[in-house]
Amino acid sequence: MNAPERTNSKQVCEDILNEEKRYNIERGILASENAVADRLLARHIELTDAYDELHSKLIPYPGALHVFIGLILSTAAFWNPEKIRQARAARNELEKVNGQIARTAAELAAMLRQRSDLHDTSGFSSDTHYHVCDVIGAAARDNHLFTVRVQERLDALSTQFDLKYWPTLGDFVQELASDADASELRASDPLTAAATNGTRHSLTDFFKALLAAIETNTVRNCGHLPNNFKVTDGALASIVNCALDLDANDIVDSQYVKQLRQRLRNRARQR
Repeated sequence: MNAPERTNSKQVCEDILNEEKRYNIERGILASENAVADRLLARHIELTDAYDELHSKLIPYPGALHVFIGLILSTAAFWNPEKIRQARAARNELEKVNGQIARTAAELAAMLRQRSDLHDTSGFSSDTHYHVCDVIGAAARDNHLFTVRVQERLDALSTQFDLKYWPTLGDFVQELASDADASELRASDPLTAAATNGTRHSLTDFFKALLAAIETNTVRNCGHLPNNFKVTDGALASIVNCALDLDANDIVDSQYVKQLRQRLRNRARQR
């Protein structure tokens, strides 16, 4: 590629970065993406070859280059190594909380059944909820939509069918315990799944998130990137080095990316 073409591809990519920044600044949003854009602009010399490649591969497809640069910004902003570490910690916390809910709800279910038995056998009552519909109504008393649209229908239904047709409070809470105990954690989107499915935290997680972002933005997934689009190992290494502002001790090269992709292909074949 000659010098004017190289200059043009760099200018086109940097114009997109500046356009994204301007859009965010005008609306007071996505400061973290602007920080990534600033890093890319500051390290533009390292990205010259990557910009040439992206421009030549994507400029024939309307909107594709803009989309790709946008996903670099968003992935580096929201799925950088620190964000992925936080996501892993949140996943572990969710698993812990579900376990606590299962244990606590089971204990509460047993106590509710014990209280019900005492009401029936002790000669005393404690003027507490005994019908599941009463609990629902009391819990939703500050919900205007419930009181206006649902309350009357629920009251009619609860009086139409006596207690034998409804779960006891103990049964209701036991279901919460069983539900939490049987829960299976799963990621809510492809980037979360890709970034957190490894056994230990590493920079590889970010590459997997970025590759997942590229795949989810292809035409076959209703995106703008061509289905056969692939960033070369060297270009991808440069993009990640600059987007994450990796220092000299942490930067990766084309060989790192090549080996990473090979590992991912091997794992995919084993599934």
